[in-house]
Amino acid sequence: MPRLQLQPPERFGFETAVQIYISHVNQGGHLDNAQLITLVSEARLRFFRALGWREGDVGGCPIVVAELQAQYQSEGFHGETMRIRMQPVEFARCGFALAFQMSDEASGRPVARGQSGIVFIDRATRKPVDIPPAVRAQLLAV
Repeated sequence: MPRLQLQPPERFGFETAVQIYISHVNQGGHLDNAQLITLVSEARLRFFRALGWREGDVGGCPIVVAELQAQYQSEGFHGETMRIRMQPVEFARCGFALAFQMSDEASGRPVARGQSGIVFIDRATRKPVDIPPAVRAQLLAV
């Protein structure tokens, strides 16, 4: 399988800290791949909250994660605090990519990077809709 070629943004406008708990660790003794998604999801929830929204109501629209790309750079371990930075990038009519970079807070060691594809949907039809203009403007200002 070819390796993902992810280009991180030049800057990240949001960051938060999330600790790796024992429930996030697999039998190999490091951060489980499914739990990486859990940590990124928690950071994404905090990202939207920092902008005054909930994922179920971002400027009047719910959102869904349509895709996720992730690339490990090193192992994460129980007890470490991950610094997760995020930046909206790659805007389209109905959504955008939310890039992330995860690193160990104490050492700065990169642990993972990637992006989530966020799509805005109509609450009733569950079909994609345009990003509300005020939401787009606020995301571009991050």
